[in-house]
Amino acid sequence: MTGTQKPAYDRASEDLGNIVNLGHVNFRVPDQGLATSFYMSGLGLTRDPFMMTGVSNMWVNIGDSQFHLPTGPATVADGVLTGLVVPDLADLAVRLERVRKELEGTKFDFRSVEDRVEVTCPWGNRFDCYAPDRQRFGPYRQLMSFVRFEVPRGSAAPIARFYREVMGAVSRFDHGEARVSCGHHQTMIFAECDAPKPACHDHHVQFYLADFSGPYNRMKGMGLRINESSQWQYQIVSIPDMASGAEIFPLDHEIRSMTHPMFGRQLINRNPAQAIFSYAAGQDELNWRMSEPMRRDRKE
Repeated sequence: MTGTQKPAYDRASEDLGNIVNLGHVNFRVPDQGLATSFYMSGLGLTRDPFMMTGVSNMWVNIGDSQFHLPTGPATVADGVLTGLVVPDLADLAVRLERVRKELEGTKFDFRSVEDRVEVTCPWGNRFDCYAPDRQRFGPYRQLMSFVRFEVPRGSAAPIARFYREVMGAVSRFDHGEARVSCGHHQTMIFAECDAPKPACHDHHVQFYLADFSGPYNRMKGMGLRINESSQWQYQIVSIPDMASGAEIFPLDHEIRSMTHPMFGRQLINRNPAQAIFSYAAGQDELNWRMSEPMRRDRKE
């Protein structure tokens, strides 16, 4: 940058808060074959080739996050919407159309709406898929961008307070929504509704904390029930009201430290555009993060 004018940086826009990564979202699935058709062939995601390679569980990579899909009675989270960034919406629609026959007789469906493709999995869980957009989703071609929960009227503000004061997260309440930062361009959204769908007790989210003990000690002081998983992990099953201690919203949190053995593990993401008759050598793995040249404020 030339001259005496200094750039007006918004430093707060770079704050992540204490939650540094939305690690995974968990759904139980009764049929691993149908799950493979939907998540891999349809959505174009990647089964983790190293972990959970049997038929009792499947881990599915999307950027540096995952879906965990243990075998069991289907998790149907009617009031939950998961937002994904995928490399190309037109290619996504083609893949989803191809698996329609394989998923016939299930709740699977999709439709293109304005800036996204709305997708329903074989068991009724909902996903909104978006194209890459630096302004909205940062430098990502593939990303678990948000998880949105329907909550009762009057609950979003105290939810934002809980994450801010107990979890140490960057959170805000505005127009009936609590938005909680869960990493770089990753968010949990709690949206107030007049008639929210019943909370799902079989569904959980997992994230990593920089300050692992602080929230733990604060929640212990509140008398909140904490499930002790390991040295690097604990769980809570609901969000309490800071004033009364009463449950505001049931939500299973799997909370991990940055010293957890799985933190920062490099995940393989395949390029879903590869095909037999249009194969491009050297393009099998997806570069899921866009290159972003360093910004300079002055000429060298």
